[in-house]
Amino acid sequence: MDSWDKFRREGPEKSKEESMSELKKEIENCRKCDLFKTRRNPLVGDGSIYSRVMLVGESPGYYEDIQNKAFVGEAGKILDVLLVDLKREDIYITNVLKCHPPRNHNPNRQEIDSCIGYLYRQMGIIKPKIIVSLGKYATDEIFKKFGLPFSRISELHGKMFHANAEFGKIIIFPSFHPAVACYRSEMIDILKRDFKRLRGLINGEY
Repeated sequence: MDSWDKFRREGPEKSKEESMSELKKEIENCRKCDLFKTRRNPLVGDGSIYSRVMLVGESPGYYEDIQNKAFVGEAGKILDVLLVDLKREDIYITNVLKCHPPRNHNPNRQEIDSCIGYLYRQMGIIKPKIIVSLGKYATDEIFKKFGLPFSRISELHGKMFHANAEFGKIIIFPSFHPAVACYRSEMIDILKRDFKRLRGLINGEY
C-alpha cells in the first residue's frame, strides 16, 4: 500500500456517483451567467470522487474548454511536475468556475456567485480531508466558505489552515496557481516547496 492509499476510498459508492452525475447534468445545462454563451464544454472536474485530496483552481482555460479535462495546457504541465508521485486519478481536480472565460479574463463577482454553489456541492459529495486552493481567487472563495480571513496569496501559500466542514474537520492548503510559473520562471521553486510540504502533510509528517 503506497502513502496515498489512506487518502482514497476504494470500491463503488452509488450514492456519491449518483450525486455527482446529477450535479454534472445541472452544470451542463447551467444558464446562470453569460459564460454559457461562449463555452464549448463546461468542466465539472477530473479524478477520483473517492479521493480525500481536492485541488481547486480558478477556471478552465482554452485547452481545458476544448478537451473537457482539467489542467491540460502549460499550467497542466507544471502541475504534473509538482504532483511528483501523486497520480491525477488519485485526486479530484476542479475549479471555482466551471466554464472557460473568454480571453481568460479574471472571474467577476457575478460569475463566481452564479457558480460557487456547484463547488460547495462537490465538496459535500467528495468530502475531502485536504483542500488545496490554487491561486488567489480559489483561496479567497474557499476561505470565505469556512470563515477564514484572506489576506494575500503571497502570505498564505504553503501554510495549513484547519476548518470545520459539514462533513468533518478539514485542512485547507493554499498555494499559487501553477500558471504563475508560465510567466515568472522563478516561481517554480516556490511551488515545488509548497507541494513538497503538501506531500508531507498527506504522508502524516505534520
